[in-house]
Amino acid sequence: MRTKLLLTTSIFFIIITVGFAQTATIKGVILDENNLPVEKVSIKHNTNGTETNANGFYTLTIPANQDVSIGFTHLSYKTIQTTFNLKNGENFEFNPIMNSSIEQIATVVINSGQRKEVQGIVTLNPEAIRKIPGANAGVENLLLTLPGVSNNNELSTQYSVRGGNYDENLVYVNDIEVYRPFLIRSGQQEGLSFVNTNMVKNVDFSAGGFQAKYGDKLSSVLDITYKTPFQFEANADVSLLGASVSIENMSKDSKFSAIVGARYRDNSLLVNAKETETNFKPAFGDIQGYFTYKFSNKFHLSFLGNASLNKYNYEPKTRQTNFGTLTDPMALLVYYDGQEKDQYQTLFGAFKGTYFANDDLTLHLIASMYNTQEQEHFDILAQYRLGEVNANIGDENLGEVEYSEGIGGQLTHGRNDLDALITNIEHKGNFKIEENRIEWSLKYTNEDIRDRLVEWEVIDSAGFSVRPITKPANEQPYEPYTGPLEPYTNVRATNHTQINRIQAYAQWSKRSEIGSNEVWYNAGIRMQNWTVSGEGISTNNQTVFSPRAQFTIKPNWEKDMLFRVATGLYYQPPFYRELRDKNGIIQPDVKAQKSIHLVLGNDYSFKMWDRPFKLTSEVYYKKLTDVNPYTLENVRIRYRANNSAEAYAYGLDMRLNGEFVPGTESWFSFGYLKTEENIDNRGYIPRPTDQRLKFAALFQDYVPNVPSLKMYLNLVYNTGVPGGSPSYADPYVYQSRLPDYKRADLGVQYVVTDRNKQFDKGWRKPFKELSFGIEIFNIFDVQNSITNTWVRDVRNKRQIAIPNYLTPRVFNVRTTMKF
Repeated sequence: MRTKLLLTTSIFFIIITVGFAQTATIKGVILDENNLPVEKVSIKHNTNGTETNANGFYTLTIPANQDVSIGFTHLSYKTIQTTFNLKNGENFEFNPIMNSSIEQIATVVINSGQRKEVQGIVTLNPEAIRKIPGANAGVENLLLTLPGVSNNNELSTQYSVRGGNYDENLVYVNDIEVYRPFLIRSGQQEGLSFVNTNMVKNVDFSAGGFQAKYGDKLSSVLDITYKTPFQFEANADVSLLGASVSIENMSKDSKFSAIVGARYRDNSLLVNAKETETNFKPAFGDIQGYFTYKFSNKFHLSFLGNASLNKYNYEPKTRQTNFGTLTDPMALLVYYDGQEKDQYQTLFGAFKGTYFANDDLTLHLIASMYNTQEQEHFDILAQYRLGEVNANIGDENLGEVEYSEGIGGQLTHGRNDLDALITNIEHKGNFKIEENRIEWSLKYTNEDIRDRLVEWEVIDSAGFSVRPITKPANEQPYEPYTGPLEPYTNVRATNHTQINRIQAYAQWSKRSEIGSNEVWYNAGIRMQNWTVSGEGISTNNQTVFSPRAQFTIKPNWEKDMLFRVATGLYYQPPFYRELRDKNGIIQPDVKAQKSIHLVLGNDYSFKMWDRPFKLTSEVYYKKLTDVNPYTLENVRIRYRANNSAEAYAYGLDMRLNGEFVPGTESWFSFGYLKTEENIDNRGYIPRPTDQRLKFAALFQDYVPNVPSLKMYLNLVYNTGVPGGSPSYADPYVYQSRLPDYKRADLGVQYVVTDRNKQFDKGWRKPFKELSFGIEIFNIFDVQNSITNTWVRDVRNKRQIAIPNYLTPRVFNVRTTMKF
């Protein structure tokens, strides 16, 4: 049965005729007009019902994908009657206020999906995020199955969207913008994403054309909402890659709630499977907490805190990489001496006060502080031997290097230290007038960054030092060179930079009708003023305005279709890394990169096999000016800091999602992208993120006769991007592409208990959920590469690109539980 299961899912399609009931869950807390919990409220749908506990908490399972009428009744309070229409597997939070003297609203119709669709936002199921396998499981892992979102490095949680780079994506947690470390240069150094999936309640994602209320970036928005607990719950997830635990609870008076999560990750399982033999001692850990206190029914105060410490100790020993062809096999042998010691320590804290002035007016005040202290110290000597491999089958020396075509060495040195303190204070407001909604914000940000950059590289080939690329090549070994020895690359800089920003936005939204057709409008404008100053830096001040608009119409047709258009002028004022040129020098007059977005989208909802499906399609075009060119090496971005380019991007994104297997949601994605840039008027060439074609699938399944045995399949195919060239190289000279990226991750899980399978006695009684499983990363053991090692031969004056391969097939064991 397992063999048949793997075979059918590997060809992307399966039909199973035996299914189970499609359900959704409603939960929440019921309070009275004095903000006190109401116990023993009867909550009923037909013959199915429940009641609230002493904390006013309830949970109710209802049928999915249909209108469901639910009554909330209590002898001392007015009855509330509501109608819900939820997706299969959805967890929806509904917190009504029961009043003893004021007549309640007769009917409230809630359709959870429609509110986001009109904005072009994709909502992801947190349960899928926690279950889908991946080398870096989490929110970002699931994003990579969406069209338009790409990353050719499974060790990294960073991603590019529709031709943008990693620095062009916004990430919010409970309306608070979060940041990533600055100095990380490879995926295996990253450790943990900021987002703790055990704490996630809702995930929204927009790949472009987003509203003015979101910040000043060019590509995408990831908007995360953490849970507000209603009862005690504990979660644990343990695997060979690490562990995470979370605990949540609410006080007896329902005023105080807290959720705390701790995580530890060890990438040794993945890194030790690579071709380089190492002593690898990573330690990636963090602790997060989200706390809320309800002072009254009108005022709530929340705190989000995070402390993380990532230590990366890396001591390479040897490496052998075989490449070439069957007729001309080659190998690179490398012997290492030295080590790398990196540390990334971040502290983050944010207070958010919310004042509910009345049913129509909500005011927020947010204050946050982010501090990162990073060090990147390394001294590594690599001595290599490049030669032909013995390919004679049956020979006792099969696979060994017999003839050396090049020998040499490379010494790299780094002492990079960075200390950044980012402080924000923001006021936000939300005012509703009938079908109109007005939102506004005013925000001040101070960025204080102290940075020391010391990097140099010395290259030896056949005993001769290779001169810097900016200097004329010598004629060694044929003519002696008598000049001074110089490092091949040498970057030294010390910067103390301050950036002060004032940001503001105002936007208007309205729901209306044109004839019998439903329509939604949104229009807004953002403003940002920033000043760059610092030691030895000339002060520079700039201001930009960013108008944006959306329009959506849902025609009154038999077919359930929705059309939307979004456009706007988007600016990305430079962050610190964008101000630093390739020599590490701050350029304060760097302008904001500018992009005009035009997005046309369509959602088509339909039923197939009597189950719900939706086809989402978007075409987009971006025109970019004042572009800051950059090079990309693994995940490290180096900017020119001179706004010397213009660019464009256009493409098509499509996603079909639905219940291919009854009771589970799966989807298939396709993306086409073309993005090019013109640097210094030299002509258009592909940008480093020109991910031309993408196919992805997320498939969930179970064995019909053993429904507790579940399968999760994560497939990604990306065509190769331009890259693999040295970071100092002229991009017009190096235009070769990396090989296509192909990856399949499989998870098989046996569910012992879940919400539909509980036990009243025995060892399984304490568990709300318990499952055991295995994961196979890179099922087909595909050799993907993200960068090249460049071996230089001084005699033949050539450079040879040796691919640096990513992780091979790896097996993992995983256990999840909930109490």
